Amino acid sequence: MRASLFLKIFLGFWLVIIAVLGSWQLSSQYFESRVFSEAPGEREKGPPQRQVLRLIWALENTPSAQLGALVRRANDQDRRAEVWLLDAQGLDINARPVPQEVQAVAERLLHGSRRAFEPGKRRHVFAHVINRPGAENWRLAIARPAPRSRFLGALGTSPGLRLLLAALVSGLACWWLSRLLTNRLQALRAASGQLASGDLSARISVRERGGDETDQLARDFNSMADQLSQRMQAQKQMLADVSHELRSPLARLRVALALAQDADGKRDDYLQRMDKETARLEELISQLLSSQQRDLSMDRHVDLVRLLRDLCADASFEGASENKRVVLATQAQQAVIATHEDLLLKSFDNIIRNALQHTPAGSTVTVALTADKNSIEVSVEDRGPGLQEAELQRIFEAFYRVDKARSPGQGGYGLGLAIAKRGIEQHGGTLRAANTPAGLRVTATLPLKS
Repeated sequence: MRASLFLKIFLGFWLVIIAVLGSWQLSSQYFESRVFSEAPGEREKGPPQRQVLRLIWALENTPSAQLGALVRRANDQDRRAEVWLLDAQGLDINARPVPQEVQAVAERLLHGSRRAFEPGKRRHVFAHVINRPGAENWRLAIARPAPRSRFLGALGTSPGLRLLLAALVSGLACWWLSRLLTNRLQALRAASGQLASGDLSARISVRERGGDETDQLARDFNSMADQLSQRMQAQKQMLADVSHELRSPLARLRVALALAQDADGKRDDYLQRMDKETARLEELISQLLSSQQRDLSMDRHVDLVRLLRDLCADASFEGASENKRVVLATQAQQAVIATHEDLLLKSFDNIIRNALQHTPAGSTVTVALTADKNSIEVSVEDRGPGLQEAELQRIFEAFYRVDKARSPGQGGYGLGLAIAKRGIEQHGGTLRAANTPAGLRVTATLPLKS
């Protein structure tokens, strides 16, 4: 289950506050709810804790017949403390034996002191005078084991120390929580800096289980970095492919120019060759520009049925010499979609021409259009040999040609389907290829935006 960052912050700080208040309450309850105060030093002369005051008040105002029961209840309330009520002779009202160190502290009160405190190694002893009518030199004595740690003893008697401890604990907890929340952001900042400096391999580690919004942010960052890396690699590959494609016609132009200078009789042939290569260069540059168009405004509405019907007629005319036909199969009378100038025309023209090129002589290319209220689907199916599964996605890459040995004159530049895919995607659609028993089918799906 994914724990949200908000929930972590909320619960984290809430638990810290609860821990601080709980620690304060527990320590106060632990030390102040006892019937005995372990106050050393300056607390020896200060007033006893309020629980002890209540016990003293009760002993001074309770009927004599109930004093024994009162002392027994005081002993039962705190099993770690021992309570005695001593008379003038130093005897306990419940006839319990009185340890020697308790007797020694109680005897101090016979010399004018109202209370006395003795922190011993084994136990701490506190004594206080009890003023009752007709009962002189009665004393309350309380003893409890000495704490094992001096720190615990000081903690029980010093509110400032408890406050300091609570501040220290809460500070450490908040520091840990803050580091937990900011470590991922610092990792994101470091990875962003690496990416900005050109290191396209920068990624952020993502927890597979128990992730929160920072992990989702890391996934989005990694996805962005992957796309940037792919785009950069594609641009590098395109530059290499463009350099290769431009080199061939330029080399032929140089050869034709050199031959034209040396051969007077065939100069016109060489000039025609140069003109042909120049036209090829112009076509290649035009296709490159088309493949890189982005962020176009879709301000023109076209009827796809009419557009495809015209494209099928043109393609059938071009394939007539090889007895190739392109037919449109659709039951839709009209399918209007918003586009940018001739963007869809170029896209479907490239798809249909690619199918016409690979379908055998005497066969038919089928263009099918189906539409509903949400989308339009156009499929172009040829009767060619199809493709290997690994090539079904690569045919949409710029400059990719299935037959590496084919020249541009035979197989084109490998930009047609890349331009078509870019055009379809700029309409928010998808373009995919799949083998069929008859050949290859290229399907474009275009959403109808309200």
